[in-house]
Amino acid sequence: MNHDYIVVGAGSAGVVLARRLVDAGHRVLLLEAGPADSNPAIHDPTRSIELWGSDVDWAFTTEPQTYADGRRLPWPRGKTLGGSSAFNGMIYVRGVPADYDAWAFQGAAGWSWPGVEPYFRKLEHFGDASAGRGTDGPLYVQRNPGPDPLVQAWVLAAQEYGLPFNDDYNSGDSTGVSYTQHTIRDGKRQSTWVGYGKPIQDDPGLTVVTGAQTTRVLFDEDRAIGVEYLRDGQLNTAYAESEIILSAGVFGSPQLLMLSGVGPAEQLRSLGLRVRVDLPGIGQNLQDHWSSPLIWHSKQESPAWAAQGLEAHFFSTTINGLIAPDVQPIFLSWVYPLPNVELPRQGFSAVAQILHPYSRGELRLRSADPTVAPILDPRVFADPRDLETLVDNLEMLRDIATQDALREWTDGEAIPGAAVRTREQLRDHARATVVSGHHQVGTAKMGLDAHSVVDPELRVHGLLGLRVVDASVMPTLPSANTNGPTVMIAEKAADLILGRKVPA
Repeated sequence: MNHDYIVVGAGSAGVVLARRLVDAGHRVLLLEAGPADSNPAIHDPTRSIELWGSDVDWAFTTEPQTYADGRRLPWPRGKTLGGSSAFNGMIYVRGVPADYDAWAFQGAAGWSWPGVEPYFRKLEHFGDASAGRGTDGPLYVQRNPGPDPLVQAWVLAAQEYGLPFNDDYNSGDSTGVSYTQHTIRDGKRQSTWVGYGKPIQDDPGLTVVTGAQTTRVLFDEDRAIGVEYLRDGQLNTAYAESEIILSAGVFGSPQLLMLSGVGPAEQLRSLGLRVRVDLPGIGQNLQDHWSSPLIWHSKQESPAWAAQGLEAHFFSTTINGLIAPDVQPIFLSWVYPLPNVELPRQGFSAVAQILHPYSRGELRLRSADPTVAPILDPRVFADPRDLETLVDNLEMLRDIATQDALREWTDGEAIPGAAVRTREQLRDHARATVVSGHHQVGTAKMGLDAHSVVDPELRVHGLLGLRVVDASVMPTLPSANTNGPTVMIAEKAADLILGRKVPA
């Protein structure tokens, strides 16, 4: 069968892009390495943790982290229809205008706030049109359907601490404490496959192949013309008349580029790969949000969750004068599953989280074998400013826990506990417990400098007919959980591919 476009990866970006191309009358082949989204835990917002280590998880692991006690950190990523949107915590965040203005300042022309905000409205099906929210998009976004008393108490405690209440942190100003918004509809997860893909799964213009791991891009001189992929142990080829679009994720897209001879020349030659285009930035610029938990004993048993157990957070700054928040801690009305320590029988938690780390990591090929996972080295805390910001956030959370609104709940800090008082002790706690916020970006960043990989229209430098459309193109992290911004990127990419103007 002939295809106009091949989209590699049916995740948060790939499904969205495939939908918009099919809507425009094109024939699209959508390749997904994982299975269909038939696991019931995918659709139950309270069962996300069950998916870690399952057949819908790539189950990546970092290299030992020098500044995090030599630990290897887990990096679960979705491997199914919907990708990590079928796998994540379902918190929906846009970010703030300064995030995207910074992208444009770094060379991503057209990606400032006026160039992206219409696409957030386009994707959203939100019940309130106030403050410029979208109301008829494919992706349902709900307010908390009724926060439980413990979540309400924490939100009040944050206000007693001095943070303003923000009724809609997605209005353009995220500052303050809020109840989280979720990609959930009628108690079911709204992955991109559910919102965008499933409604057109029987469209003759869409061909979906699951269990298909793409191994390389095929070229005719400098034009991408097709792909090879493994399915059931057999190597297959597919060709597209217009473009090949990589939406394989922050790890998969750069790995696939390098396996196809596009990337740092010296690294490729060392593995016996032919160099087609020397792009030293591929696999570099790896970033993530980094988190560390605090856990308290509770005087009462925690109430049942209203949504998915991650139902309040705040955005704030740790340094005066910042134009965007640098921390976003999340409240959990349950005991964080910290390994290798004695946990309270009943309790609650808060997870400190930094938004704009200075440290940069990298992805490198481990092997020319496409089935071998790449080397992932985020270099957590390589820049000591990241550790200091995380400790600042831990101290903020400790202060919130002492406020009157939580007095009927709090029965003392369990982890790290009262014995940990000094800042150096909190640094030790952060190094021993730091985990990913699961928001990796940047390994194929867009821009025009020597280390960019794609141009502002997401076309791979030096090649024709090949784009990257996923979170790997983000130059820097937004002040946000990255699923919403990734969907936005795919919505905008569709218009770039189709030659459409930014909607009003």
